[in-house]
Amino acid sequence: MKVGIDSYCYHRYFGEIYPNQVDPGRRMSYQDFLKRAIELKVDGVSLETCFFESFSDNYLASLKELIDQGNMEVVVAWGHPKGFEGGKKPEAMQEMKSMFRVCHALGAKVMRVVGSSLDYRNDPHGPQIDALAQLFKEGARMAEDEGVRLAVENHFDFTTEEYMDLLHRVNSPYFGITFDTGNALRIGDDPVESARLLAPYVYATHTKDVAPLYGVSPKEWFFFACVPIGQGIINIPALVDALLAGGYQGLFAIELDYMDPKYPDEDWAVEESVKYLRSLQRERH
Repeated sequence: MKVGIDSYCYHRYFGEIYPNQVDPGRRMSYQDFLKRAIELKVDGVSLETCFFESFSDNYLASLKELIDQGNMEVVVAWGHPKGFEGGKKPEAMQEMKSMFRVCHALGAKVMRVVGSSLDYRNDPHGPQIDALAQLFKEGARMAEDEGVRLAVENHFDFTTEEYMDLLHRVNSPYFGITFDTGNALRIGDDPVESARLLAPYVYATHTKDVAPLYGVSPKEWFFFACVPIGQGIINIPALVDALLAGGYQGLFAIELDYMDPKYPDEDWAVEESVKYLRSLQRERH
């Protein structure tokens, strides 16, 4: 069991502030993020490409130096926020393709990708999955040539059954899942059961814990708001066991999106989450 952090935890500090969030009043760089990950002694990081300050060789080399310093595994995370927009944006393939270079520069063997998003969850799913199956068949062929596996995130868009259908249609060992534990619950699935079903295809995770926000409509995507892992309603130990039993060997990468306002400090929530996952890690050794 390997503990990691997705850089999206600090999205406010990278300048992405939701309408119902407060500006923290300062910004951080990717170097800052990687140094914090090293301080927390995590096993790896997932790096959202939307927050990269540059894609120059020198910039990527500066990140790789810190990654090596921390002896960290890396996932490159492309596609925030809407990726292929449910198949309506096939031209995004060119941008995704350009990220293989980033994977090679940083030593990443997995690229998280986005097929659809919560913006399209109420649109008909069948046409989206038809279109995405064709796009990801092409993407998987590229990925095989590059030696990097693609892992599409369940992005509060489709159910676990629909993702199983997509996986079977693409039918490539270079195409799997980035399993987001919170998004599984948000779409109405049981995250532990989803973990059992998807485990053989999971190449990366967004390990979230969530709790309902009273006074917020369940129709709002942030009704299930993020809390420090172990303090929400997802059965994290059972979920971890389900993934490990299914052969998962990647990072349990902590991710926070909309924080429960009771926890205004993301960095504190990340540190608490690392401690909790470390306790599970020790138990499983």
